[in-house]
Amino acid sequence: MLLLLLLLLLLLLLLLLLLLLLLLLLLLLLLLLLLLLLLLLLLLLLLLLLLLLLLLLLLLLLVLLLLVLLLLVLLLLLLLLLLLLLLLLLLLQLLLLLLLLLLLLLQLLLLLLLLLLLLHHHHHHHSQ
Repeated sequence: MLLLLLLLLLLLLLLLLLLLLLLLLLLLLLLLLLLLLLLLLLLLLLLLLLLLLLLLLLLLLLVLLLLVLLLLVLLLLLLLLLLLLLLLLLLLQLLLLLLLLLLLLLQLLLLLLLLLLLLHHHHHHHSQ
């Protein structure tokens, strides 16, 4: 009878040990799963960070492109303004030339009038 009891106790102990081992294995599996999940999360975070960085780079490139375009437009506007100024200067020069020509013509007319007056006057003197 005693022997039987001992055997039963041994069996119980063995069962307990097995249960403990199973629990340990389960815990290990859970830990492994948690680790895997953490790794996956880290990978996802890294991917997200990379995507964000790429987006930021793209945005920077876009801003740079816009700035360059703005600079080009400003340069074109400046060139147009310079051309307009040059045209205005040319027009002013032409106007000045025309004025000078008019003055010359007036002078010539005045000279002619003076000559005519002188001739007329002289002629009158001779006729008397």
